[in-house]
Amino acid sequence: MIPMEQRTLGRTGRDVSVVGQGTWQLGGDWGEVEESDAFDVLDAAVDSGVTFFDTADVYGDGRSEQLIGRYLKNRPDADVFVATKMGRRADQVPENYVLDNFRTWNDRSRTNLGTDTLDLVQLHCPPSSVYSTDAVYDALDTLVEERRIAAYAVSVETCAEALTAIARPGVASVQIILNPFRLKPLDEVLPAAVAAGVGIIARVPLASGLLSGKYTKDTVFGPDDHRTYNRHGEAFDQGETFSGIDYATGVAAAAEFAALAPEGATPAQTALRWIIQQPGVTSVIPGARSVEQARANAAAAALPPLPQSTLDAVRELYDRSIRPEVHDRW
Repeated sequence: MIPMEQRTLGRTGRDVSVVGQGTWQLGGDWGEVEESDAFDVLDAAVDSGVTFFDTADVYGDGRSEQLIGRYLKNRPDADVFVATKMGRRADQVPENYVLDNFRTWNDRSRTNLGTDTLDLVQLHCPPSSVYSTDAVYDALDTLVEERRIAAYAVSVETCAEALTAIARPGVASVQIILNPFRLKPLDEVLPAAVAAGVGIIARVPLASGLLSGKYTKDTVFGPDDHRTYNRHGEAFDQGETFSGIDYATGVAAAAEFAALAPEGATPAQTALRWIIQQPGVTSVIPGARSVEQARANAAAAALPPLPQSTLDAVRELYDRSIRPEVHDRW
């Protein structure tokens, strides 16, 4: 296994790799993935130094969790910290975020992952009022006391939700969309997390693949790919698909971003390197559907820091092309 930089994931006290492995793709929401192929991807990630997997109980209706559980059973040498999420299998109303439901959801995830105690459970982008409800955190504390979970966290859509959660003493980490096309968390969220000792997990780091530079305005995605059916938030929050950016706008901006990649690095690796060096980020969780993608993502951790001139160019591109369209909405 190749060593990779480790950072402490907030209040969990556990160290995780700066590049983790997102597993939404393995659930089937980006097109079908065979189990053997999924295991190959996870093998490639672990052998490249990844020690952090992120999943959710709705990824493939539990398939992603099940694959991870079976994989880790077959790889006892892999020291992997697994974060899952709960809440999106029920109607999205605050009344559903109660202890009885938490236990039911938790039991399912523990069975899927094959463990008695889950490393980390994140509320999966619930209604905004949930983040400020005392009873919700009391219920999560109960899960910790019952040793169903070792720690809890939140996944959010907005910076306001992140700041509300960071203020809670039991929240270990916050997962938020952050990439060169999504800079708003840099303003307040990351500084607040650093001050509070809360970890930051950066998701959608490549803006659903836009920042790879591989797509054009004519690219066609499969009908079972969320980049086809959720471009305008038809199935879930629009920000989860292309970071909420109009596709044509994103393709044009991605072409400019690709030109900023240093010699020897791909645009995707450049985007990951940009995220890794943002103060306050614990881990970035790109997905992968192939061994090559998993290895390339992990290799971004070994790249030298981007120079200030590149950071300035990213900001200028964002302010000119992205910010006018969506910054205030985020």
